[in-house]
Amino acid sequence: MKLVLIFGPQAVGKMTVGQELAKITDLKLFHNHMTIDLVSHFFSYGTTEGKRLVNLFRQEIFEEVSKSNLYGLIFTYVWAFDMQEDWAYVDDLAKLFESRGGTVYFVELEADVVERLERNKSGNRLEHKPSKRDIEWSEKDLKSSMEKYRLNSLEGELNYANYLKINNTNLSAKEVALSIKEAFHL
Repeated sequence: MKLVLIFGPQAVGKMTVGQELAKITDLKLFHNHMTIDLVSHFFSYGTTEGKRLVNLFRQEIFEEVSKSNLYGLIFTYVWAFDMQEDWAYVDDLAKLFESRGGTVYFVELEADVVERLERNKSGNRLEHKPSKRDIEWSEKDLKSSMEKYRLNSLEGELNYANYLKINNTNLSAKEVALSIKEAFHL
């Protein structure tokens, strides 16, 4: 079992890279908005109820996948490095897969804000993430998150054995996916 955790700020290309990686491996993609947008029909993700339901659905999927015969899973996540609860979440997720004999691969994406604002309006993003279709709101959320949280790691902050940091500002999702596949022999 393999877990590829792709993380980085909003609109950096996590889902799109995950889609391309799923095409060239036997990994299944579970992007973070699959649960956020499901729950948003009932509760906003910002509410206590919304967060609880998103986490509940994710945890159940992780539990089942981690003990299944699947080759592995790609999960996308926005990690706020200045929030201890996000560190704990990632640690718990890694421990779940590792406790069942799995290997966790950490892939951090970063891109400049001009490129991310452009990607925020891409057809693929809007097709797969209904909550991002209000572009004005989505841009404001992207910018305010940058001011409120640190969404990329500092140099040397992450010391995972299976860790790759990629600046994908000028790379296609296919190029990034191929780099991930080759780096981790997926």
